[in-house]
Amino acid sequence: MISDVMSPRAGGSAMTDPFGRTISYLRVSITDRCDFRCVYCMSEDMTFLPRADLLTLEELDRLCSAFIARGVRKLRLTGGEPLVRRNMMSLVRSLSRHLDSGALDELTLTTNGSQLARFAAELRDCGVRRVNVSLDTLDPAKFRAITRWGDLDRVLEGINAALAAGLAVKINAVVLKGENEDEIPALMRWAHGLGMGLTLIEVMPLGEVGEGRIDQYVPLSLVRARLANNYTLSDLPDSTGGPARYVRVEETGGKLGFITPLTHNFCESCNRVRITCTGTIHTCLGQEDASDLRRPLRASPDDDLLNAAIDRAIGGKPKGHDFIIDRKHNRPSVSRHMSVTGG
Repeated sequence: MISDVMSPRAGGSAMTDPFGRTISYLRVSITDRCDFRCVYCMSEDMTFLPRADLLTLEELDRLCSAFIARGVRKLRLTGGEPLVRRNMMSLVRSLSRHLDSGALDELTLTTNGSQLARFAAELRDCGVRRVNVSLDTLDPAKFRAITRWGDLDRVLEGINAALAAGLAVKINAVVLKGENEDEIPALMRWAHGLGMGLTLIEVMPLGEVGEGRIDQYVPLSLVRARLANNYTLSDLPDSTGGPARYVRVEETGGKLGFITPLTHNFCESCNRVRITCTGTIHTCLGQEDASDLRRPLRASPDDDLLNAAIDRAIGGKPKGHDFIIDRKHNRPSVSRHMSVTGG
């Protein structure tokens, strides 16, 4: 169990970046490790960080709490695969005190679903009300090919367990050229039939994964146009605090989201920052910016040095990202892998 760590300061100042955007959404990678090796996320022979380099669960709790004291209302735990980190549920249970106090509106996580059957009920007991599950295909052979190591049946078992526990589930699917783009209608009907939302994501040029980005990339504007030939898509004003734009699919009654970092960036309303499992803050997913929060976190038992470091990082948040698919050299726009960045 996590020890009784410091409570957030009362009256901490809100975080506003140089462009007037208030930071209210924090995504925290609690591990860079994963039990899958998805072809768009990491290479098959990944070298992971030494465990000694990771923040402890107590340090992650204190770091998250400092951001909550500064106005973060939504906290998402990511990875790698967050549910593979040992004792991670003690972190979730400890952070749930901010839900109880009203300081935090939502505590959630993104998962590949492989461990969800084991933890779904406990997540619900800790105040988690919805989860995002990454799932790109319902074809077992394709699933194995895309994830390299994954078992589709195990993921589907986890999704069913989450629904049975009363969790709202949203499916995230990365659209991959020649792999799953023809399956999107079937994936959408399946998700909506179970009462789940579906969000489609353009492949992001992050990290060297041993695959050509040009060979993977499909613009979602094209996917939407194809869907519109057979379905009625009505724009929605809905927002979950993230970058997705949503439509309602009249024929299924479900919600469909589009995350389009390349064809239509979402920077003008960006309210989020990401922290890695080593305590590095990235204020933009598509830039190489990075600031160390581990050193000030460990330098003092109070949060004065930490808050000063947070202020400096937020003060340098860029206006937007510069994602491109490098067609000449076929290399990523940003060298770090998505599994390191925090979703």
